[in-house]
Amino acid sequence: MTEITNTTDLPAALEQFILHWGDMGGVWGVNRSVSQIHALLYVSESPLTAEDIASALGLARSNVSNSIKELLIWNLARRVPVKGDRRDHFAAETDVWEIARRIAAMRKAREFDPALKALSDCAESANGDAAVSPVITKRLQAMLAFTEAADTWYEQMLRVPTAKLSTMVRMGAKLSALIPRNRSNHPPPA
Repeated sequence: MTEITNTTDLPAALEQFILHWGDMGGVWGVNRSVSQIHALLYVSESPLTAEDIASALGLARSNVSNSIKELLIWNLARRVPVKGDRRDHFAAETDVWEIARRIAAMRKAREFDPALKALSDCAESANGDAAVSPVITKRLQAMLAFTEAADTWYEQMLRVPTAKLSTMVRMGAKLSALIPRNRSNHPPPA
């Protein structure tokens, strides 16, 4: 774990949360400092300046500035004006469902959409290539159909109100009881 050096004002539970969120960000491919700053802003009851953040986390001011830019791009933090103070203050989105939506949208745009495009191009190219066996062409088409179905599902889930989405998540596998039984182990292609 990355050590936070200036946490004299942070309770142990908050320090632990910030460190853990930083570690999770690292696993997800997000810079640890970006994740720690997001966690600090999330648990902060009032907007913080970059100096406040640097001091609380023991990070270099330049690291904080770059990390805040990344959080602004992800739309996970925003600038908040504070009366009588010309410095920029920052606050995080605190609705966990909205955080999840924003992270999912950015990950989809950066990772899933390019992969879907590449898979579509590969499947199309293989479809007309006599050097590619029909078995492989069929596998590529199946992968493309699955990926397109996942993309469609994602777009549909964006339109589900948070209260219903929360209920669906809590129901988990119980939702499958609402779907009529199908003899096939796999759903029909979309």
